[in-house]
Amino acid sequence: MPVAPGSPLVPGTNLPAAGVIRDALYDLISVSEPELALIGTAPFLRLERIQQLGFVSRIWPGAKHARYEHSLGVLHLARLAIAHLRERPDGSWISDEDARVVAAAALLHDIGHYPFSHAIEELGSPVKSHEEVGRQIILSSEIATILESAWRIDPEQVARFISPGEEPLPETHRILRGILSGPLDVDKLDYLPRDANACHVPYGGVDTARLIDSMRIAAVAPEGELRIVVGEKGVSPLHSLINARQEMFDNVYWHHTNRACMAMLLRAIQEGLLAGAISPDELTRNDDASLMALLDRAGMPEETRRLTAALRERRFHKRAVEISSRASDLHIRLGALFYNPGARRNVERAMVEALQTLTGENVPGESILIDIPKPEKWRTDVWVEFDAPPVGFQSLMPWRSVVGLGDEDLKRYEEHRRLIRLVVAEPYREQVRQNWERLLYPLVGGIL
Repeated sequence: MPVAPGSPLVPGTNLPAAGVIRDALYDLISVSEPELALIGTAPFLRLERIQQLGFVSRIWPGAKHARYEHSLGVLHLARLAIAHLRERPDGSWISDEDARVVAAAALLHDIGHYPFSHAIEELGSPVKSHEEVGRQIILSSEIATILESAWRIDPEQVARFISPGEEPLPETHRILRGILSGPLDVDKLDYLPRDANACHVPYGGVDTARLIDSMRIAAVAPEGELRIVVGEKGVSPLHSLINARQEMFDNVYWHHTNRACMAMLLRAIQEGLLAGAISPDELTRNDDASLMALLDRAGMPEETRRLTAALRERRFHKRAVEISSRASDLHIRLGALFYNPGARRNVERAMVEALQTLTGENVPGESILIDIPKPEKWRTDVWVEFDAPPVGFQSLMPWRSVVGLGDEDLKRYEEHRRLIRLVVAEPYREQVRQNWERLLYPLVGGIL
């Protein structure tokens, strides 16, 4: 994709465009030679083989887009945000080196991602977060050499943008990290419209250009901390971003079939880890297809191999029971199992044993699974700066005060929509549906 000498500079950098990539959302994304060098590394190319939405393509067959194109989209938006901020007086201090660090971190923000979306991380220790894995990849692979030689930046700075660690970031990087992580981050600005577009659903609409164009840097009370804020014209686009996220969780990410598949995958991996047939490090080196092959190899636990075969052959577990937050104590106790995967497995196996006793049948140990969606953190900690505030408003106010909505409102909505499900292998679905209280209630008291 080379272009002629004298081609325009890539937005947000002082580097000439060395090529263009045609993107489903943004049409043409210009890329520089240093960016092409990173894109061509083995760790980045692995992202081509990891679907952005995991098993969602089993429901929406068009949703086969990968972490690869999402990462390119985040790079594109991060460069636009940096270019916009640098043109403003309040962002004139952003250096060329700062811009390169942000661009590299944007491109590499998912470099440590596990196959099949985020779910594998829910298993907890010894499985590391994808940010921690990304940090290791950046510092210990060919990527570090490219960052030093072609980008002329410190790989450690890029790694800390993705996984900051305990030591505070330098002030300039703390401010700019808000472009990649937080209520306004370009990660969400890319994945929500991209996911909606791939699924062909009418959700996920965000006025990305207007939101980026509203960004500025201001000192926020009470400590006068410099942060990325939005101007008045960013109020409505930010609201649309929040609504888009809610709608996509409701209709796509928490779709019952996708969640059942994730529960099956988690249990398959959990059994392999417990048996010592898989190491946590192996998980980070695989893509979607190679992970499924790994889980199906000889020596894996039988439960792992049966679940893998069922996923491959579309014999998905079905929802037998859905438990809402209005079930209060039951929802709370089951929800606590999200933070203790080992205890969740024990409850699942105990339910299977109870079902065997009830029916007199030999029921495979993985036949009943508990799907617990991750409790989401709804953050609206964004400030709005008015050039001419309406009467009653101040020149700089929290977005929550401007629109009358807060994190607690969004959290309340999420809690009512976040259902915990018993998902069951088809032959036992009706039996569990009819007898779930007898199977589950004797176990509930010991959960907390």
